[in-house]
Amino acid sequence: MVLRRIFFVSLLLALPFNSQAADYILKLATLIPPDTSWTNVIHDWDRELQEKSKGRLKIKLYPGGVMGDEPVVIRKMRTRQLHGGIFTGYGIGRMYSPARVLEMPFLFRNTNESDFVRDQLMPEFEKGFRKNGYELLGWPEVGFIHLFSKKPIESIDDLRTSRIWLWQGDVLAEAFFKAADIAPIPLSIIDVYSQISAIRGNIDTIYAPPFGAIAMQWHTKVKYASNIPFTNGIGGLIVSSSFFDKLPDDLQTLLKKTGREAGQKIADIARRDNEQSLQILKDNGITFTWNWSETEIKEFNRLSDKAAAHLVKIGYFPETVFNRTINLINSYRKKIARETAAPDPQSP
Repeated sequence: MVLRRIFFVSLLLALPFNSQAADYILKLATLIPPDTSWTNVIHDWDRELQEKSKGRLKIKLYPGGVMGDEPVVIRKMRTRQLHGGIFTGYGIGRMYSPARVLEMPFLFRNTNESDFVRDQLMPEFEKGFRKNGYELLGWPEVGFIHLFSKKPIESIDDLRTSRIWLWQGDVLAEAFFKAADIAPIPLSIIDVYSQISAIRGNIDTIYAPPFGAIAMQWHTKVKYASNIPFTNGIGGLIVSSSFFDKLPDDLQTLLKKTGREAGQKIADIARRDNEQSLQILKDNGITFTWNWSETEIKEFNRLSDKAAAHLVKIGYFPETVFNRTINLINSYRKKIARETAAPDPQSP
Protein backbone atom coordinates (compact mmCIF):
# COMPACT_ATOMS: atom_id res chain seq x y z
CA MET A 1 0.00 0.00 0.00
CA VAL A 2 2.82 2.40 0.89
CA LEU A 3 4.61 1.61 -2.37
CA ARG A 4 1.36 2.20 -4.32
CA ARG A 5 0.92 5.62 -2.69
CA ILE A 6 4.52 6.56 -3.48
CA PHE A 7 3.94 5.50 -7.11
CA PHE A 8 0.83 7.67 -7.51
CA VAL A 9 2.49 10.67 -5.82
CA SER A 10 5.47 10.33 -8.15
CA LEU A 11 3.14 10.08 -11.13
CA LEU A 12 1.32 13.27 -10.13
CA LEU A 13 4.58 15.14 -9.65
CA ALA A 14 5.67 14.13 -13.13
CA LEU A 15 2.56 15.62 -14.76
CA PRO A 16 2.62 19.24 -16.04
CA PHE A 17 1.91 21.55 -13.13
CA ASN A 18 0.15 24.25 -15.18
CA SER A 19 -3.27 22.97 -16.20
CA GLN A 20 -3.87 26.25 -18.04
CA ALA A 21 -1.11 25.66 -20.61
CA ALA A 22 -1.78 27.36 -23.93
CA ASP A 23 -3.18 25.29 -26.79
CA TYR A 24 -0.93 27.16 -29.26
CA ILE A 25 2.52 28.64 -28.56
CA LEU A 26 3.86 30.96 -31.25
CA LYS A 27 7.65 30.69 -31.21
CA LEU A 28 9.11 33.95 -32.58
CA ALA A 29 12.78 34.85 -33.13
CA THR A 30 14.42 38.19 -33.82
CA LEU A 31 17.82 39.84 -34.00
CA ILE A 32 16.50 42.68 -31.83
CA PRO A 33 18.25 42.55 -28.44
CA PRO A 34 16.18 41.81 -25.33
CA ASP A 35 14.93 44.55 -23.01
CA THR A 36 14.40 47.11 -25.75
CA SER A 37 11.29 49.15 -26.49
CA TRP A 38 10.78 46.96 -29.56
CA THR A 39 10.78 43.65 -27.68
CA ASN A 40 8.57 45.22 -25.01
CA VAL A 41 5.91 45.62 -27.69
CA ILE A 42 6.08 41.87 -28.31
CA HIS A 43 5.67 41.13 -24.60
CA ASP A 44 2.64 43.44 -24.50
CA TRP A 45 1.29 41.70 -27.58
CA ASP A 46 1.75 38.34 -25.86
CA ARG A 47 -0.23 39.49 -22.83
CA GLU A 48 -3.00 40.77 -25.10
CA LEU A 49 -3.16 37.48 -26.99
CA GLN A 50 -3.32 35.44 -23.80
CA GLU A 51 -6.05 37.64 -22.38
CA LYS A 52 -8.23 37.79 -25.51
CA SER A 53 -7.76 34.11 -26.35
CA LYS A 54 -8.48 33.12 -22.74
CA GLY A 55 -5.07 31.51 -22.50
CA ARG A 56 -5.30 29.45 -25.69
CA LEU A 57 -2.61 31.39 -27.61
CA LYS A 58 0.68 32.80 -26.34
CA ILE A 59 4.10 33.89 -27.66
CA LYS A 60 7.53 32.54 -26.83
CA LEU A 61 10.10 35.14 -27.92
CA TYR A 62 13.74 34.38 -28.74
CA PRO A 63 15.48 37.80 -29.01
CA GLY A 64 19.04 38.90 -29.66
CA GLY A 65 19.82 36.42 -32.43
CA VAL A 66 19.93 33.43 -30.06
CA MET A 67 18.25 31.34 -32.77
CA GLY A 68 20.78 32.46 -35.38
CA ASP A 69 20.90 34.82 -38.34
CA GLU A 70 17.70 35.35 -40.34
CA PRO A 71 18.39 32.60 -42.91
CA VAL A 72 18.79 30.15 -40.00
CA VAL A 73 15.51 31.32 -38.48
CA ILE A 74 13.74 30.79 -41.82
CA ARG A 75 15.16 27.25 -42.06
CA LYS A 76 13.91 26.54 -38.54
CA MET A 77 10.48 27.81 -39.54
CA ARG A 78 10.44 25.32 -42.41
CA THR A 79 11.32 22.47 -40.03
CA ARG A 80 8.77 23.84 -37.51
CA GLN A 81 11.32 24.42 -34.76
CA LEU A 82 10.18 28.05 -34.95
CA HIS A 83 6.96 29.56 -36.23
CA GLY A 84 7.96 33.10 -37.18
CA GLY A 85 9.92 36.20 -36.38
CA ILE A 86 10.51 39.89 -36.79
CA PHE A 87 12.59 40.20 -39.94
CA THR A 88 14.54 42.90 -41.72
CA GLY A 89 14.37 43.33 -45.49
CA TYR A 90 17.21 40.82 -45.76
CA GLY A 91 15.05 38.01 -44.38
CA ILE A 92 11.99 39.25 -46.22
CA GLY A 93 13.89 38.89 -49.48
CA ARG A 94 14.26 35.17 -48.79
CA MET A 95 10.53 34.73 -48.22
CA TYR A 96 8.98 37.08 -50.78
CA SER A 97 11.56 39.15 -52.63
CA PRO A 98 9.15 41.50 -54.52
CA ALA A 99 8.41 43.24 -51.20
CA ARG A 100 11.97 44.55 -51.18
CA VAL A 101 11.12 46.98 -53.95
CA LEU A 102 10.22 49.23 -50.99
CA GLU A 103 13.85 49.12 -49.89
CA MET A 104 15.51 50.27 -53.10
CA PRO A 105 18.09 52.99 -52.30
CA PHE A 106 16.97 56.62 -52.69
CA LEU A 107 13.39 55.62 -53.52
CA PHE A 108 11.56 57.64 -50.86
CA ARG A 109 12.10 61.21 -49.68
CA ASN A 110 10.23 60.73 -46.40
CA THR A 111 8.14 58.27 -44.40
CA ASN A 112 4.86 59.73 -45.70
CA GLU A 113 5.79 58.51 -49.17
CA SER A 114 6.86 55.07 -47.95
CA ASP A 115 3.68 54.68 -45.85
CA PHE A 116 1.47 55.56 -48.81
CA VAL A 117 3.15 53.16 -51.24
CA ARG A 118 3.38 50.34 -48.69
CA ASP A 119 -0.34 50.60 -47.87
CA GLN A 120 -1.22 50.49 -51.57
CA LEU A 121 0.93 47.41 -52.17
CA MET A 122 0.10 45.60 -48.92
CA PRO A 123 -2.80 43.45 -50.25
CA GLU A 124 -0.64 42.22 -53.14
CA PHE A 125 2.27 41.50 -50.80
CA GLU A 126 0.07 39.61 -48.34
CA LYS A 127 -1.05 37.32 -51.16
CA GLY A 128 2.55 36.84 -52.25
CA PHE A 129 3.74 35.82 -48.79
CA ARG A 130 0.79 33.45 -48.41
CA LYS A 131 1.52 31.81 -51.76
CA ASN A 132 5.10 31.18 -50.58
CA GLY A 133 4.03 29.60 -47.28
CA TYR A 134 4.04 32.60 -44.94
CA GLU A 135 1.52 34.91 -43.31
CA LEU A 136 2.40 38.60 -43.15
CA LEU A 137 0.96 39.88 -39.88
CA GLY A 138 2.53 43.31 -39.53
CA TRP A 139 4.95 45.72 -41.11
CA PRO A 140 7.37 47.00 -38.46
CA GLU A 141 10.03 49.35 -39.75
CA VAL A 142 13.79 49.16 -39.27
CA GLY A 143 14.33 52.81 -40.24
CA PHE A 144 16.55 54.93 -42.45
CA ILE A 145 19.93 53.31 -43.04
CA HIS A 146 23.14 55.33 -42.53
CA LEU A 147 26.78 54.47 -43.15
CA PHE A 148 29.03 54.12 -40.09
CA SER A 149 32.80 54.06 -40.53
CA LYS A 150 36.16 54.21 -38.78
CA LYS A 151 37.42 56.88 -41.18
CA PRO A 152 35.54 59.78 -42.76
CA ILE A 153 33.74 59.09 -46.02
CA GLU A 154 33.15 62.23 -48.07
CA SER A 155 32.64 60.90 -51.59
CA ILE A 156 31.70 57.89 -53.68
CA ASP A 157 35.42 57.33 -54.28
CA ASP A 158 35.98 57.17 -50.51
CA LEU A 159 33.22 54.58 -50.34
CA ARG A 160 34.86 52.55 -53.09
CA THR A 161 38.13 52.38 -51.16
CA SER A 162 36.46 51.43 -47.86
CA ARG A 163 36.15 47.89 -46.58
CA ILE A 164 32.38 47.97 -46.34
CA TRP A 165 30.34 45.12 -44.92
CA LEU A 166 27.77 43.26 -47.03
CA TRP A 167 25.20 41.17 -45.22
CA GLN A 168 26.16 37.85 -46.76
CA GLY A 169 23.56 36.75 -49.29
CA ASP A 170 21.77 40.12 -49.53
CA VAL A 171 20.84 40.19 -53.21
CA LEU A 172 19.57 43.79 -53.20
CA ALA A 173 22.59 45.31 -51.45
CA GLU A 174 24.92 43.27 -53.63
CA ALA A 175 23.20 44.60 -56.78
CA PHE A 176 23.66 48.19 -55.65
CA PHE A 177 27.30 47.71 -54.67
CA LYS A 178 28.00 46.08 -58.03
CA ALA A 179 26.31 48.94 -59.89
CA ALA A 180 28.44 51.42 -57.93
CA ASP A 181 31.66 49.46 -58.55
CA ILE A 182 32.08 48.85 -54.81
CA ALA A 183 33.68 45.62 -53.57
CA PRO A 184 32.05 44.78 -50.21
CA ILE A 185 33.10 42.19 -47.62
CA PRO A 186 30.38 39.53 -47.15
CA LEU A 187 29.76 38.55 -43.53
CA SER A 188 26.92 37.22 -41.43
CA ILE A 189 25.41 39.93 -39.24
CA ILE A 190 26.47 37.80 -36.26
CA ASP A 191 30.14 38.41 -37.19
CA VAL A 192 29.95 42.18 -37.70
CA TYR A 193 30.74 43.23 -34.13
CA SER A 194 33.86 41.07 -33.84
CA GLN A 195 35.20 42.18 -37.22
CA ILE A 196 34.54 45.90 -36.74
CA SER A 197 36.14 45.61 -33.27
CA ALA A 198 39.33 43.87 -34.35
CA ILE A 199 42.44 45.94 -35.06
CA ARG A 200 42.97 43.97 -38.24
CA GLY A 201 39.32 43.19 -38.86
CA ASN A 202 37.97 42.58 -42.34
CA ILE A 203 35.69 45.63 -42.35
CA ASP A 204 35.89 49.31 -41.44
CA THR A 205 32.49 50.47 -42.69
CA ILE A 206 28.98 49.19 -41.90
CA TYR A 207 25.38 50.29 -42.47
CA ALA A 208 22.48 50.35 -40.03
CA PRO A 209 19.68 52.52 -38.69
CA PRO A 210 20.86 54.74 -35.80
CA PHE A 211 18.96 52.77 -33.15
CA GLY A 212 20.23 49.48 -34.57
CA ALA A 213 23.84 50.70 -34.47
CA ILE A 214 23.40 51.46 -30.77
CA ALA A 215 21.43 48.32 -29.91
CA MET A 216 24.08 46.11 -31.55
CA GLN A 217 26.87 48.20 -29.93
CA TRP A 218 28.43 48.80 -33.33
CA HIS A 219 28.55 52.54 -32.65
CA THR A 220 31.26 51.97 -30.03
CA LYS A 221 33.67 50.83 -32.75
CA VAL A 222 33.25 53.63 -35.31
CA LYS A 223 33.87 57.38 -35.41
CA TYR A 224 31.88 58.65 -38.37
CA ALA A 225 28.40 58.39 -39.90
CA SER A 226 26.76 59.65 -43.07
CA ASN A 227 24.42 62.62 -42.80
CA ILE A 228 22.09 61.34 -45.50
CA PRO A 229 20.54 57.86 -45.29
CA PHE A 230 20.67 55.50 -48.24
CA THR A 231 17.29 53.80 -47.84
CA ASN A 232 14.41 53.20 -45.47
CA GLY A 233 14.87 49.70 -44.06
CA ILE A 234 11.68 47.66 -44.07
CA GLY A 235 10.69 44.99 -41.58
CA GLY A 236 8.11 42.24 -41.34
CA LEU A 237 6.27 40.40 -38.59
CA ILE A 238 5.82 37.04 -40.30
CA VAL A 239 4.70 33.54 -39.30
CA SER A 240 4.66 30.29 -41.23
CA SER A 241 1.45 29.22 -42.92
CA SER A 242 1.87 25.80 -41.29
CA PHE A 243 1.39 27.43 -37.86
CA PHE A 244 -1.22 29.99 -38.92
CA ASP A 245 -3.41 27.51 -40.80
CA LYS A 246 -3.76 25.14 -37.86
CA LEU A 247 -5.23 27.90 -35.67
CA PRO A 248 -9.02 28.04 -35.24
CA ASP A 249 -10.73 30.81 -37.21
CA ASP A 250 -11.18 33.05 -34.18
CA LEU A 251 -7.48 32.83 -33.27
CA GLN A 252 -6.45 33.51 -36.86
CA THR A 253 -8.55 36.67 -36.81
CA LEU A 254 -7.13 37.67 -33.43
CA LEU A 255 -3.53 37.05 -34.50
CA LYS A 256 -3.94 39.02 -37.74
CA LYS A 257 -5.58 42.01 -36.05
CA THR A 258 -3.24 42.25 -33.10
CA GLY A 259 -0.18 41.43 -35.24
CA ARG A 260 -0.91 44.35 -37.56
CA GLU A 261 -1.28 46.62 -34.52
CA ALA A 262 1.95 45.35 -32.95
CA GLY A 263 3.82 45.90 -36.22
CA GLN A 264 2.59 49.48 -36.42
CA LYS A 265 3.58 50.12 -32.80
CA ILE A 266 7.11 48.90 -33.51
CA ALA A 267 7.26 51.09 -36.63
CA ASP A 268 6.15 54.14 -34.63
CA ILE A 269 8.66 53.39 -31.87
CA ALA A 270 11.40 52.77 -34.45
CA ARG A 271 10.91 56.23 -35.91
CA ARG A 272 11.02 57.80 -32.47
CA ASP A 273 14.02 55.75 -31.32
CA ASN A 274 15.97 56.39 -34.52
CA GLU A 275 15.39 60.13 -34.24
CA GLN A 276 16.54 60.13 -30.62
CA SER A 277 19.47 57.87 -31.46
CA LEU A 278 20.89 60.39 -33.93
CA GLN A 279 21.43 62.81 -31.04
CA ILE A 280 22.76 60.05 -28.78
CA LEU A 281 25.34 59.14 -31.42
CA LYS A 282 26.42 62.77 -31.73
CA ASP A 283 26.64 63.06 -27.94
CA ASN A 284 28.86 59.96 -27.94
CA GLY A 285 31.36 61.52 -30.31
CA ILE A 286 30.15 60.23 -33.69
CA THR A 287 30.86 62.83 -36.39
CA PHE A 288 28.27 63.07 -39.15
CA THR A 289 29.76 63.86 -42.57
CA TRP A 290 29.13 63.92 -46.30
CA ASN A 291 26.41 66.32 -47.44
CA TRP A 292 25.82 65.19 -51.01
CA SER A 293 26.04 67.58 -53.93
CA GLU A 294 23.35 67.66 -56.63
CA THR A 295 25.75 65.81 -58.91
CA GLU A 296 26.23 63.04 -56.34
CA ILE A 297 22.48 62.72 -55.77
CA LYS A 298 21.93 62.30 -59.51
CA GLU A 299 24.72 59.74 -59.65
CA PHE A 300 23.27 57.73 -56.76
CA ASN A 301 19.85 57.75 -58.42
CA ARG A 302 21.44 56.50 -61.64
CA LEU A 303 23.18 53.70 -59.74
CA SER A 304 19.93 52.77 -58.00
CA ASP A 305 18.13 52.56 -61.36
CA LYS A 306 20.94 50.39 -62.70
CA ALA A 307 20.67 48.06 -59.70
CA ALA A 308 16.88 47.92 -60.05
CA ALA A 309 17.20 46.96 -63.72
CA HIS A 310 19.50 44.09 -62.72
CA LEU A 311 17.09 42.91 -60.00
CA VAL A 312 14.22 42.94 -62.47
CA LYS A 313 16.34 41.01 -64.99
CA ILE A 314 17.15 38.22 -62.50
CA GLY A 315 13.52 38.08 -61.30
CA TYR A 316 14.13 39.36 -57.78
CA PHE A 317 11.07 41.52 -58.26
CA PRO A 318 8.85 41.79 -61.35
CA GLU A 319 9.09 44.84 -63.58
CA THR A 320 5.35 45.39 -63.07
CA VAL A 321 5.86 45.72 -59.30
CA PHE A 322 8.76 48.14 -59.74
CA ASN A 323 6.87 50.26 -62.27
CA ARG A 324 3.78 50.34 -60.07
CA THR A 325 5.91 51.50 -57.14
CA ILE A 326 7.40 54.34 -59.19
CA ASN A 327 3.96 55.35 -60.47
CA LEU A 328 2.56 55.41 -56.94
CA ILE A 329 5.42 57.61 -55.74
CA ASN A 330 4.97 60.03 -58.64
CA SER A 331 1.19 60.25 -58.17
CA TYR A 332 1.64 60.88 -54.44
CA ARG A 333 4.17 63.64 -55.07
CA LYS A 334 1.87 65.29 -57.61
CA LYS A 335 -0.99 65.13 -55.11
CA ILE A 336 1.13 66.77 -52.40
CA ALA A 337 2.34 69.41 -54.86
CA ARG A 338 -1.26 70.28 -55.80
CA GLU A 339 -2.31 70.50 -52.16
CA THR A 340 0.67 72.68 -51.32
CA ALA A 341 0.01 75.00 -54.26
CA ALA A 342 -3.76 75.28 -53.63
CA PRO A 343 -4.84 78.59 -52.06
CA ASP A 344 -6.14 78.48 -48.53
CA PRO A 345 -9.96 78.91 -48.71
CA GLN A 346 -9.88 80.57 -45.29
CA SER A 347 -7.44 83.24 -46.37
CA PRO A 348 -8.87 86.73 -47.15
